Amino acid sequence: MKQSENTILNEQCWENLKISNDFIFAKVMQNPKLCKGMLERLLNIQIDHIEYPEEQKIISIAKDSKGVRIEVYLNAEEGAIYNIELQTTNSKNLPKRTRIIDLNTIEKWASYCELQSFAIFICTFDAFGKDLWKYTFKNICKDDPDLSLNDGTTKIFFNTTGTKGNISQEAKSILRFIENNTTEDDFTEKLAQEVKRVKENKEWKIEYMTLLEGEIQGTVKTYEESGLSFTETVEHIARKFGFSLQEAEETVSKHWD
Repeated sequence: MKQSENTILNEQCWENLKISNDFIFAKVMQNPKLCKGMLERLLNIQIDHIEYPEEQKIISIAKDSKGVRIEVYLNAEEGAIYNIELQTTNSKNLPKRTRIIDLNTIEKWASYCELQSFAIFICTFDAFGKDLWKYTFKNICKDDPDLSLNDGTTKIFFNTTGTKGNISQEAKSILRFIENNTTEDDFTEKLAQEVKRVKENKEWKIEYMTLLEGEIQGTVKTYEESGLSFTETVEHIARKFGFSLQEAEETVSKHWD
């Protein structure tokens, strides 16, 4: 495939991105006001302020990539660690991912015995098949459900396709915006404007295209070396990166030996 054709493909990929793309989601969440506002509405809490413990690195721009990590303060002193991930592919391993998050939090904050940690997954699918907007998990005693372990960890899975459960209309509006890109109130309109602002940033556009090209090349080589056929690789690339089969075929052709 000619370089000009590949550039056109990347341009199309960038223009078609929505907040449901991990790269865009992570950039939007770098806006502290919007990040704070989203958490307040989804979790029905009042937040004093948020902090970013480290420079957020986008390690992957595929559909199964990871999200952002922030420190949330409900008041000036009371802090908690929130790991927020956007999941668009049901890889069936989300519960196990929460164990990794817990271990990372414990390792860094071992001296803070009262620290609360929250693993939040915003899923564009129903991870547990109960049609709920939100699933909240805490460690309780199997023999006595009234007995909690009180280890300070909570796992919350949001479902953008949900229809049941008691969450606010503002929270539903956010989840529906992530699902179908339609705005229903002032806050989702602000999110839409921020997505537009992110996509107008030329440096972030170059960053995304560079990451996309590098990840596609590495993925194609991995599939090829593992013995997958050209057709199988095209199908895998289409699913992993959200391409059409034609786009995936053009892309794989460039990197196929």
